[in-house]
Amino acid sequence: MNLRHEFTPGRNGSSDAKCYLVTPTSRRLKKERGDGTMVIPAYGSGAMPSVWQPGDLEELQMLKNRLKGRYCFAAGATLLRTQWEGGLVPAPEHMISLVHIPGASGVHVDGDRIVIGALTRLNSCAKDRLLSQLPLLQEAVNNIAAPSIRNVATIGGNIVSGVGDTLPALLVYNAELHWLTDAGMEIRSLASWLNGGRDGSRNPDDVLISIRIPMNMLSKSDTDFQIPGEREIAFYRKVGRRETFSASLVTIAFHGEMGSDGRWNKVAIAAGGGSGMAMRLPESEQLLRSGEASIMQATALGSTAASEFVTYSDAFATEHYRKQTAGNLLGAGLWGALHR
Repeated sequence: MNLRHEFTPGRNGSSDAKCYLVTPTSRRLKKERGDGTMVIPAYGSGAMPSVWQPGDLEELQMLKNRLKGRYCFAAGATLLRTQWEGGLVPAPEHMISLVHIPGASGVHVDGDRIVIGALTRLNSCAKDRLLSQLPLLQEAVNNIAAPSIRNVATIGGNIVSGVGDTLPALLVYNAELHWLTDAGMEIRSLASWLNGGRDGSRNPDDVLISIRIPMNMLSKSDTDFQIPGEREIAFYRKVGRRETFSASLVTIAFHGEMGSDGRWNKVAIAAGGGSGMAMRLPESEQLLRSGEASIMQATALGSTAASEFVTYSDAFATEHYRKQTAGNLLGAGLWGALHR
Protein backbone atom coordinates (compact mmCIF):
# COMPACT_ATOMS: atom_id res chain seq x y z
CA MET A 1 0.00 0.00 0.00
CA ASN A 2 1.15 3.52 -0.74
CA LEU A 3 0.59 6.66 1.28
CA ARG A 4 -0.12 9.76 -0.74
CA HIS A 5 -0.88 13.31 0.27
CA GLU A 6 -2.24 16.09 -1.86
CA PHE A 7 -2.79 19.79 -1.48
CA THR A 8 -6.20 21.00 -2.55
CA PRO A 9 -7.60 24.55 -2.66
CA GLY A 10 -9.12 25.53 0.67
CA ARG A 11 -11.03 28.50 1.96
CA ASN A 12 -9.80 31.94 0.86
CA GLY A 13 -7.44 30.34 -1.65
CA SER A 14 -5.35 28.62 1.03
CA SER A 15 -4.07 25.05 0.74
CA ASP A 16 -5.56 22.27 2.84
CA ALA A 17 -3.44 19.14 3.16
CA LYS A 18 -5.31 15.96 2.34
CA CYS A 19 -3.93 12.50 3.05
CA TYR A 20 -5.33 9.20 1.91
CA LEU A 21 -4.22 5.59 1.85
CA VAL A 22 -4.53 3.79 -1.48
CA THR A 23 -5.05 0.02 -1.39
CA PRO A 24 -4.50 -2.29 -4.36
CA THR A 25 -8.21 -1.89 -5.12
CA SER A 26 -7.89 1.91 -4.85
CA ARG A 27 -10.26 2.00 -1.87
CA ARG A 28 -9.61 5.14 0.17
CA LEU A 29 -9.68 4.94 3.96
CA LYS A 30 -10.17 8.32 5.60
CA LYS A 31 -10.55 9.77 9.04
CA GLU A 32 -11.93 13.21 9.74
CA ARG A 33 -9.66 15.47 11.79
CA GLY A 34 -10.84 18.33 13.95
CA ASP A 35 -9.87 20.92 11.32
CA GLY A 36 -11.84 19.14 8.59
CA THR A 37 -8.76 17.72 6.86
CA MET A 38 -9.09 14.13 5.72
CA VAL A 39 -6.27 12.01 7.08
CA ILE A 40 -5.62 8.46 8.28
CA PRO A 41 -3.74 7.39 11.42
CA ALA A 42 -0.63 6.30 9.52
CA TYR A 43 1.84 6.08 12.38
CA GLY A 44 2.09 3.50 15.11
CA SER A 45 3.32 0.00 15.78
CA GLY A 46 4.52 -1.41 12.48
CA ALA A 47 3.01 1.46 10.48
CA MET A 48 4.85 3.42 7.81
CA PRO A 49 5.24 7.20 8.11
CA SER A 50 2.73 9.49 6.46
CA VAL A 51 4.26 11.00 3.32
CA TRP A 52 3.48 14.60 2.37
CA GLN A 53 4.28 16.11 -1.04
CA PRO A 54 4.24 19.93 -1.03
CA GLY A 55 4.10 21.52 -4.47
CA ASP A 56 6.08 24.68 -3.69
CA LEU A 57 8.08 26.42 -0.98
CA GLU A 58 5.00 28.06 0.52
CA GLU A 59 3.30 24.70 1.05
CA LEU A 60 6.56 23.29 2.37
CA GLN A 61 6.79 26.03 4.99
CA MET A 62 3.14 25.49 5.92
CA LEU A 63 3.77 21.77 6.47
CA LYS A 64 6.81 22.46 8.63
CA ASN A 65 4.72 24.73 10.83
CA ARG A 66 1.84 22.26 11.02
CA LEU A 67 3.86 19.12 11.80
CA LYS A 68 6.09 20.86 14.36
CA GLY A 69 9.23 18.76 14.11
CA ARG A 70 7.52 15.35 13.89
CA TYR A 71 8.92 14.75 10.41
CA CYS A 72 11.98 14.29 8.27
CA PHE A 73 12.66 15.49 4.74
CA ALA A 74 13.16 12.97 1.93
CA ALA A 75 14.02 12.93 -1.77
CA GLY A 76 15.75 9.74 -2.92
CA ALA A 77 15.67 8.41 0.68
CA THR A 78 18.40 5.84 -0.07
CA LEU A 79 20.39 6.67 3.07
CA LEU A 80 17.25 7.03 5.20
CA ARG A 81 16.08 3.57 4.21
CA THR A 82 19.44 2.07 5.15
CA GLN A 83 19.34 3.80 8.53
CA TRP A 84 15.78 2.67 9.27
CA GLU A 85 16.39 -0.93 8.22
CA GLY A 86 19.56 -1.04 10.29
CA GLY A 87 17.81 0.35 13.34
CA LEU A 88 20.20 3.31 13.44
CA VAL A 89 17.40 5.88 13.60
CA PRO A 90 13.66 5.46 14.21
CA ALA A 91 11.22 5.98 11.35
CA PRO A 92 9.56 9.40 11.65
CA GLU A 93 5.87 9.99 12.14
CA HIS A 94 5.78 12.04 8.94
CA MET A 95 7.96 12.33 5.84
CA ILE A 96 7.96 15.46 3.71
CA SER A 97 8.90 14.56 0.15
CA LEU A 98 10.74 17.35 -1.66
CA VAL A 99 10.48 15.88 -5.15
CA HIS A 100 7.89 18.39 -6.40
CA ILE A 101 9.62 21.56 -5.18
CA PRO A 102 10.12 23.74 -8.30
CA GLY A 103 13.63 24.88 -9.18
CA ALA A 104 15.33 22.30 -6.97
CA SER A 105 16.48 19.98 -9.79
CA GLY A 106 18.87 20.38 -12.70
CA VAL A 107 22.04 22.35 -13.38
CA HIS A 108 22.28 25.87 -14.78
CA VAL A 109 24.39 29.03 -14.74
CA ASP A 110 23.26 32.02 -12.69
CA GLY A 111 25.61 34.97 -13.14
CA ASP A 112 29.02 33.94 -11.87
CA ARG A 113 27.81 30.70 -10.28
CA ILE A 114 26.96 27.20 -11.44
CA VAL A 115 23.78 26.18 -9.63
CA ILE A 116 23.01 22.52 -8.91
CA GLY A 117 19.51 21.75 -7.67
CA ALA A 118 19.63 19.78 -4.43
CA LEU A 119 17.20 17.22 -5.87
CA THR A 120 19.38 16.49 -8.90
CA ARG A 121 20.03 12.74 -9.08
CA LEU A 122 23.62 11.63 -8.72
CA ASN A 123 23.57 9.91 -12.11
CA SER A 124 22.43 13.19 -13.70
CA CYS A 125 25.32 15.00 -12.02
CA ALA A 126 27.71 12.40 -13.42
CA LYS A 127 26.50 13.00 -16.98
CA ASP A 128 25.91 16.75 -16.96
CA ARG A 129 27.91 18.74 -19.52
CA LEU A 130 28.41 21.76 -17.27
CA LEU A 131 29.57 19.62 -14.37
CA SER A 132 32.15 17.94 -16.61
CA GLN A 133 34.12 21.13 -15.96
CA LEU A 134 34.11 20.22 -12.26
CA PRO A 135 35.87 16.86 -12.66
CA LEU A 136 36.49 16.27 -8.95
CA LEU A 137 32.76 16.43 -8.26
CA GLN A 138 31.93 14.05 -11.10
CA GLU A 139 34.62 11.62 -9.97
CA ALA A 140 33.25 11.72 -6.42
CA VAL A 141 29.72 11.06 -7.69
CA ASN A 142 30.84 8.14 -9.85
CA ASN A 143 32.44 6.51 -6.81
CA ILE A 144 29.27 6.59 -4.69
CA ALA A 145 27.47 3.26 -4.22
CA ALA A 146 26.13 1.25 -7.17
CA PRO A 147 24.59 2.70 -10.35
CA SER A 148 21.12 1.65 -9.22
CA ILE A 149 21.53 3.78 -6.08
CA ARG A 150 22.87 6.76 -8.06
CA ASN A 151 19.74 6.61 -10.22
CA VAL A 152 17.67 7.45 -7.13
CA ALA A 153 19.94 9.28 -4.68
CA THR A 154 20.29 13.06 -4.87
CA ILE A 155 23.29 15.31 -4.44
CA GLY A 156 21.40 17.22 -1.75
CA GLY A 157 20.90 14.06 0.26
CA ASN A 158 24.59 13.24 -0.01
CA ILE A 159 25.44 16.68 1.36
CA VAL A 160 22.82 16.88 4.10
CA SER A 161 23.92 13.50 5.45
CA GLY A 162 26.96 15.42 6.66
CA VAL A 163 29.27 12.57 5.68
CA GLY A 164 28.76 12.27 1.91
CA ASP A 165 31.65 11.51 -0.41
CA THR A 166 30.94 14.64 -2.50
CA LEU A 167 31.84 16.90 0.44
CA PRO A 168 35.66 17.01 0.01
CA ALA A 169 35.26 17.84 -3.69
CA LEU A 170 32.67 20.53 -2.97
CA LEU A 171 34.88 22.00 -0.24
CA VAL A 172 37.83 22.54 -2.58
CA TYR A 173 35.43 24.13 -5.09
CA ASN A 174 34.33 26.66 -2.42
CA ALA A 175 30.70 25.56 -2.72
CA GLU A 176 27.86 27.56 -1.19
CA LEU A 177 24.55 26.11 -0.01
CA HIS A 178 21.18 27.79 -0.62
CA TRP A 179 18.74 27.04 2.23
CA LEU A 180 15.09 27.60 2.99
CA THR A 181 15.08 28.57 6.68
CA ASP A 182 12.40 29.77 9.07
CA ALA A 183 13.66 33.30 8.36
CA GLY A 184 13.56 32.91 4.56
CA MET A 185 16.20 32.02 1.97
CA GLU A 186 19.84 32.05 3.10
CA ILE A 187 23.18 31.28 1.44
CA ARG A 188 25.98 29.79 3.54
CA SER A 189 29.37 28.42 2.62
CA LEU A 190 29.63 24.65 2.79
CA ALA A 191 32.53 25.03 5.21
CA SER A 192 30.47 27.12 7.65
CA TRP A 193 27.56 24.66 7.46
CA LEU A 194 29.88 21.76 8.24
CA ASN A 195 31.28 23.69 11.20
CA GLY A 196 27.69 24.04 12.41
CA GLY A 197 27.61 20.26 12.77
CA ARG A 198 30.56 20.47 15.12
CA ASP A 199 29.24 23.28 17.31
CA GLY A 200 25.56 22.25 17.22
CA SER A 201 24.32 25.37 15.43
CA ARG A 202 22.66 23.59 12.50
CA ASN A 203 18.88 23.78 12.30
CA PRO A 204 17.43 20.41 11.16
CA ASP A 205 14.32 22.23 9.91
CA ASP A 206 16.33 24.04 7.20
CA VAL A 207 15.84 22.69 3.66
CA LEU A 208 18.68 22.59 1.13
CA ILE A 209 17.46 24.00 -2.19
CA SER A 210 20.62 24.25 -4.30
CA ILE A 211 24.41 24.18 -4.38
CA ARG A 212 26.28 27.13 -5.90
CA ILE A 213 29.86 26.90 -7.18
CA PRO A 214 31.86 29.92 -8.44
CA MET A 215 32.51 29.85 -12.17
CA ASN A 216 36.19 30.58 -11.54
CA MET A 217 36.47 27.06 -10.13
CA LEU A 218 35.76 25.49 -13.53
CA SER A 219 38.58 23.39 -14.91
CA LYS A 220 40.84 25.37 -17.23
CA SER A 221 42.63 22.35 -18.67
CA ASP A 222 40.21 21.96 -21.58
CA THR A 223 39.32 25.62 -22.16
CA ASP A 224 40.72 28.62 -23.97
CA PHE A 225 41.08 30.53 -20.70
CA GLN A 226 44.25 28.90 -19.42
CA ILE A 227 47.07 31.44 -19.18
CA PRO A 228 50.33 30.31 -20.82
CA GLY A 229 52.79 29.05 -18.23
CA GLU A 230 50.11 28.30 -15.65
CA ARG A 231 49.10 24.78 -14.68
CA GLU A 232 46.12 23.25 -12.92
CA ILE A 233 46.53 20.27 -10.56
CA ALA A 234 43.42 18.43 -9.37
CA PHE A 235 42.74 14.95 -8.05
CA TYR A 236 40.20 13.06 -5.93
CA ARG A 237 40.80 9.77 -4.13
CA LYS A 238 38.60 7.39 -2.16
CA VAL A 239 39.61 4.37 -0.09
CA GLY A 240 36.88 1.97 1.01
CA ARG A 241 36.61 -1.37 2.73
CA ARG A 242 36.50 -3.10 -0.64
CA GLU A 243 37.22 -2.11 -4.23
CA THR A 244 33.72 -1.05 -5.31
CA PHE A 245 30.24 -0.29 -3.94
CA SER A 246 31.72 0.36 -0.51
CA ALA A 247 31.31 3.02 2.13
CA SER A 248 34.43 5.15 2.29
CA LEU A 249 37.10 4.99 4.95
CA VAL A 250 38.91 8.08 3.65
CA THR A 251 38.22 10.55 0.84
CA ILE A 252 40.48 13.43 -0.20
CA ALA A 253 40.32 16.19 -2.80
CA PHE A 254 43.05 18.52 -4.07
CA HIS A 255 42.70 21.53 -6.36
CA GLY A 256 45.54 23.91 -7.10
CA GLU A 257 46.83 26.33 -9.72
CA MET A 258 50.52 27.00 -10.33
CA GLY A 259 51.72 30.29 -11.78
CA SER A 260 54.38 30.85 -14.41
CA ASP A 261 56.83 31.56 -11.57
CA GLY A 262 56.49 27.95 -10.37
CA ARG A 263 54.63 28.83 -7.18
CA TRP A 264 51.08 28.05 -6.11
CA ASN A 265 48.59 30.79 -6.96
CA LYS A 266 45.73 28.81 -5.44
CA VAL A 267 45.53 25.60 -3.46
CA ALA A 268 42.61 23.93 -1.70
CA ILE A 269 42.81 20.59 0.12
CA ALA A 270 40.04 18.66 1.89
CA ALA A 271 39.63 15.28 3.56
CA GLY A 272 36.76 13.26 4.98
CA GLY A 273 35.30 9.77 4.78
CA GLY A 274 33.29 7.28 6.75
CA SER A 275 31.16 8.86 9.46
CA GLY A 276 33.70 11.64 10.01
CA MET A 277 33.20 15.29 9.17
CA ALA A 278 34.85 16.48 5.96
CA MET A 279 37.16 19.45 6.45
CA ARG A 280 39.54 21.77 4.65
CA LEU A 281 43.20 21.42 5.62
CA PRO A 282 44.46 25.02 5.89
CA GLU A 283 47.84 24.12 7.41
CA SER A 284 48.57 21.81 4.49
CA GLU A 285 47.46 24.50 2.04
CA GLN A 286 49.75 27.06 3.67
CA LEU A 287 52.65 24.61 3.55
CA LEU A 288 52.40 24.43 -0.24
CA ARG A 289 51.90 28.16 -0.71
CA SER A 290 55.01 28.89 1.34
CA GLY A 291 57.42 27.32 -1.14
CA GLU A 292 58.05 26.61 -4.80
CA ALA A 293 55.80 23.92 -6.26
CA SER A 294 57.80 20.73 -6.70
CA ILE A 295 57.69 17.02 -6.03
CA MET A 296 59.84 17.76 -2.98
CA GLN A 297 56.69 19.10 -1.30
CA ALA A 298 54.91 15.75 -1.53
CA THR A 299 56.47 14.15 1.55
CA ALA A 300 55.91 17.23 3.71
CA LEU A 301 52.32 17.49 2.49
CA GLY A 302 51.66 13.88 3.46
CA SER A 303 52.94 14.28 7.01
CA THR A 304 51.25 17.66 7.56
CA ALA A 305 47.90 16.44 6.25
CA ALA A 306 48.06 13.30 8.41
CA SER A 307 48.69 15.43 11.48
CA GLU A 308 46.03 18.03 10.66
CA PHE A 309 43.18 15.75 9.60
CA VAL A 310 40.67 15.25 12.41
CA THR A 311 39.02 11.82 12.20
CA TYR A 312 38.02 8.88 14.40
CA SER A 313 38.36 5.16 15.12
CA ASP A 314 35.70 2.49 14.62
CA ALA A 315 35.43 -1.24 14.03
CA PHE A 316 36.72 -0.88 10.47
CA ALA A 317 39.75 1.39 10.86
CA THR A 318 41.68 3.22 13.54
CA GLU A 319 42.08 6.97 13.71
CA HIS A 320 45.80 6.55 12.99
CA TYR A 321 45.08 4.49 9.86
CA ARG A 322 42.65 7.08 8.50
CA LYS A 323 45.04 9.96 9.17
CA GLN A 324 47.97 8.15 7.56
CA THR A 325 45.87 7.11 4.59
CA ALA A 326 44.70 10.68 3.97
CA GLY A 327 48.29 11.92 4.14
CA ASN A 328 49.55 9.16 1.85
CA LEU A 329 46.82 9.79 -0.72
CA LEU A 330 47.57 13.50 -0.83
CA GLY A 331 51.34 13.10 -0.91
CA ALA A 332 51.24 10.42 -3.61
CA GLY A 333 48.67 12.35 -5.62
CA LEU A 334 50.78 15.50 -5.61
CA TRP A 335 53.96 13.59 -6.47
CA GLY A 336 52.24 11.84 -9.36
CA ALA A 337 50.71 15.05 -10.73
CA LEU A 338 53.95 17.05 -10.60
CA HIS A 339 56.09 14.17 -11.87
CA ARG A 340 54.21 14.04 -15.17
